[in-house]
Parts: sequence; structure tokens; C-alpha cells
Amino acid sequence: MRIKRTTPRSGIARRTRLIAVSTGLVAAAAIAIPSANAADTPTTFSSTELKSASSSVLKADVPGTAWAVDSKTNRVVVTVDSTVSKAEIAKIRQQAGGNADALTIKHTSGKFQKYIAGGDAIYASSWRCSLGFNVRNSAGAYYFLTAGHCTDGAGTWYSNSGRTTVLGPTAGSSFPTNDYGLVRYTNTSITKSGTAGNTDITRAGTPSVGTTVTRDGSTTGIHSGRVTALNATVNYGGGDVVYGMIQTTVCAEPGDSGGPLYSTSGIAYGLTSGGSGNCSSGGTTFFQPVVEALNAYGMSVF
Repeated sequence: MRIKRTTPRSGIARRTRLIAVSTGLVAAAAIAIPSANAADTPTTFSSTELKSASSSVLKADVPGTAWAVDSKTNRVVVTVDSTVSKAEIAKIRQQAGGNADALTIKHTSGKFQKYIAGGDAIYASSWRCSLGFNVRNSAGAYYFLTAGHCTDGAGTWYSNSGRTTVLGPTAGSSFPTNDYGLVRYTNTSITKSGTAGNTDITRAGTPSVGTTVTRDGSTTGIHSGRVTALNATVNYGGGDVVYGMIQTTVCAEPGDSGGPLYSTSGIAYGLTSGGSGNCSSGGTTFFQPVVEALNAYGMSVF
């Protein structure tokens, strides 16, 4: 409605009109303020519904996806890399059915991949990875941990690209489902340090969401970031799905696989598995919890 300017017949009439207009504005404002109702209350999903939503993402089987339950938002956060299409996201939601509202889709740049490449550090027959943590068993024998997708199919490991200095053979490997592997030292002339990067590792533990963590790798060296999720599941494609991973903002690149994730106070956290992005643009990186690997092989850090 258009209000026209008029000349008041008296001061009383003008005041009456102003009061009426003011009252009208208050009324309009009151109409614009929504009243609280059940629809405005955030939906709370049960642990069973969240578990079902997580299972639905796995059943959708879309490569380039990772997911974990966020206890703060009471949702399953699904991180999708740049290869995942709108149609594939719709497929994930459709698979979730009545629990689709329990999913939060988050995009990340780059492509999820297992970080492995030719170059430097620890060498198998035709690829390079990074040493994670030196460990030993109760008898005092020395080994080292690295990523399971590195040890999968690997025989002997070397310390140089010419493959002339033997470290030892693969003694255990678990990938997919997990992503950890064990190598036994047979070369007694090799010095076994209990450090990761420049930090002396004294024990192993599990970080919390929000914890600042540091990663070291043979391609990109030392970088830091924070933990964004625990117990994440990652689908690298081709049937390579891993569970129970630590999700972080720490950058990594091919060849960093197997490298250590730790705190600057000396706590071993994980082994580099894979992720997206690089150390120029950043990205999302996943780590195999080291406690699980130590327990599986009966090893300890030192």
C-alpha cells in the first residue's frame, strides 16, 4: 500500500495518525517474527539411525567418499572428493532412504588416493613409501610399521632407490579394511631411532577431534593440522575400503604413505593412508590409528 502525504487538520489528528502508523509497523513486525514450533527443533537421530545412515553410504559404494559420525551435530558427515558427481550424491541419499536427513555432504578438492609413488625413503620392488614408527616386540627384536597398502604384495624393503641396502622383509600386512603393515629388520647395521621427524616418540595414543597433530613423510616432510573426525570410513575405489581412520586437515602427497602422525609431545597417533589435495592447496588426509597396529602385532614404540 502506498502512503500519500496529507496535511493534518489538527495536531490531534496528526498524532492519532502517527500512533496508528506506528502501531501498524509493530503489528507488521510481529507478523514477521516466526513462532517456535516442532518443525524448528533440530532432529535428533538415534545411534541406530546414524549407524544405518553410515551403512547406507558404504552400500552406495561411491569411490571418493569418506564418512564419520559427528557427535556435535548428530549427523553422519560424508566428505566427497572432486570426482563424485551430483548423481552419485543423489545415489547416496537414495540409499539412505528415511535416514537421508542424517547425512551432511561436505566437498573437498582433489581426489582421494592412496599415497604411494616412486622416489626416496623406503623402497619395495617398484614403489616408494615412508617409514612410520620403529617398534620392537617383547623379545627386543626390531621392526617398523608403515601403511598396509605399501606392504601389500611387497617382499623385501630397501633404504635406497638403487635397492642395494636391505632393511628386511614384510612380516605382516593388512589392507584393505585396515591399512597397516610390519617390516622386520634383518640388517643389523641400520640404526633404529625412536623418533618421528624431530620428535622423540615415547608412547602411543588416540587423539581427540580438534587435536593439533604433525605428520612426516618422505615426499613433503613435516606438516601440521588438526583432527576433524575419528572412526572415519574411506572408499578409495576398486574395493579398497578402510575403516576406523583418523581424518585430518594435514596435507600429504604420493610417497608420504606410511609416514607417522604424532604430537610434538611425543605421542604416536597414526600411519598415513591417503587423501586428497597436496601441500600447496591443502586437502583432507586419513591415517590408520597406530594403537590398532601395535596391538595386532604385539609391538610397542620406544
